[in-house]
Amino acid sequence: MSFVLEFMRSPLTVGAVAPSGPTLSEVVTAPIPRTGDPVVVELGAGTGSFTAAIQRRLAGRGRHVAVEVNERFAARLAVRHPHVEVVTGDAVRVREMITDRGLGGADVIVSGLPWAAFTPGHQRDLLAAAVGALTAEGAFTTFAYVHARWTAPARRFHRALQARFEEVVLGRTVWSNLPPALVYHCRRPIPGF
Repeated sequence: MSFVLEFMRSPLTVGAVAPSGPTLSEVVTAPIPRTGDPVVVELGAGTGSFTAAIQRRLAGRGRHVAVEVNERFAARLAVRHPHVEVVTGDAVRVREMITDRGLGGADVIVSGLPWAAFTPGHQRDLLAAAVGALTAEGAFTTFAYVHARWTAPARRFHRALQARFEEVVLGRTVWSNLPPALVYHCRRPIPGF
């Protein structure tokens, strides 16, 4: 299956012409604790770049729920990662998806969603869903491409993160990714969103 082909079929849901690289995957998944049994939810799992990194960090602990809207990507992911609970569907339903699995909330949400490709309303709804699915001390990480950082959708998304989390830290640029990307590390969702 070609990542480029899936991008051409649906550029607003795939959002990139190539999967995220290993360095970006390690940086994005860094908030996953190395101890305990955390609940990790992955939004926009795609072909599994972040999935593999999450599985390495969990090392058999906790729960890992991967949400992917693309049916072909989800089917492939389920075969490649049988210990991951792969859910095919829209990430805006993430709270319902984790509740259906008997989980109270996510300790960490790792997002591979193409935020800058979404309309303002869809971006708002997805972020509200993610915030609503986190525990009180939860962490949320996502990334943005450096070349798009100054676009209106990217600036809007950054402001939305700052309004919904007590702490938003912009990580280092991962120059080795294609294209180069930067990571947002967000902690402690603000109730009421």
